[in-house]
Amino acid sequence: MKYIAPGSWFSLEYPSDWREFEDTEDSFLFYNPDKWGGNFRISAFRGENRSYARECVDYELKQTQGARLVKVGGWDCAYSTENFQENGSWYTTHLWVTGKDSISVECSFTVTKGESIKVAESILASLWVRGDADKPLHEVIPVRVLEIDVINECFDWAVSTIKKQLTKDFTSSEADVQSIQKVIDSDKFNRSQRQAWESFGVAFCAILVNEMDGMDWVTVIDGQKEFPALRFADTDLMVYPLSLVWEKVRRGEACDLKAEYARIRSEVEALL
Repeated sequence: MKYIAPGSWFSLEYPSDWREFEDTEDSFLFYNPDKWGGNFRISAFRGENRSYARECVDYELKQTQGARLVKVGGWDCAYSTENFQENGSWYTTHLWVTGKDSISVECSFTVTKGESIKVAESILASLWVRGDADKPLHEVIPVRVLEIDVINECFDWAVSTIKKQLTKDFTSSEADVQSIQKVIDSDKFNRSQRQAWESFGVAFCAILVNEMDGMDWVTVIDGQKEFPALRFADTDLMVYPLSLVWEKVRRGEACDLKAEYARIRSEVEALL
C-alpha cells in the first residue's frame, strides 16, 4: 500500500495488511491491527537550507549514545535503539534519521525486544523524499486518516441536518438519495454555504459505498490539492464528493442526485 504524506513531503509503501492510524499531529503511525508485530512511525521536518537533512543525521550520530551510520535501501541513516519496559514486557524502539535536501525524516519501529525489524527496513527502503527541485505529485492512494476525518465530519453534519429537517433516519441506502435531494431543494441553504453542499456530496457518496461493491474511498493527490474521492475497484471511474453538489450549486445549475446515482450505477455495471 502506498502512502503520501500531506504536502507530498514524502511517500512510502507499507504491507497490505497494515493500516494508518491517528497519532500526534506531526507523526504518522502504521501497524497491522489484526496481528500486531510493531508500530512504525514517521515524521518529517523542513529546514531552511538544502543541507538540513545531512546536518540532522550528523547531529544524531554525535549526540545519541550508540548511534551509528547504516545503509537502508538507498538511504544513509543515523541508527540507534532504546529498550523500555511496559506492563511487565520489554520492547525496543529502533530509530532511523535520514532525509534529502531540506527535509529531514525520522522513522521509528517499536517492537517486542528481540523481534525482527525486517518489515520496518523494507518500509524505510521504499521511502521517497521530495527534493527541493522535485515537482508536485499527481496520484491516487488509499484514503488517509486526514481525509477520513474530513469525510466523517461532513457525513455527521449532513446526517444530523437531514434528520432534523425530515425527522427521518439516514441509513446510507439508495432510498436516502431522495432524502438528500429534499433537503437540497428545501431552500434552507444559500449558494454561498459551500461546506453544506460539500457535506451533502459526502453523504451521497456514502450511499454509493454502501450500495455498490468495489466503490471505496481514496485520497487524490493533485499537485497542491489533496482531497477525498471515490474510486471503483482499480478502474478510472472516480466520484468527487466535495465538488459533486457544490459545483452545480455554485454555477446555479440544478442538481439531480437520482440521475447522478443512475449514471454512476450504469458506469459501474458497464465495467463489471
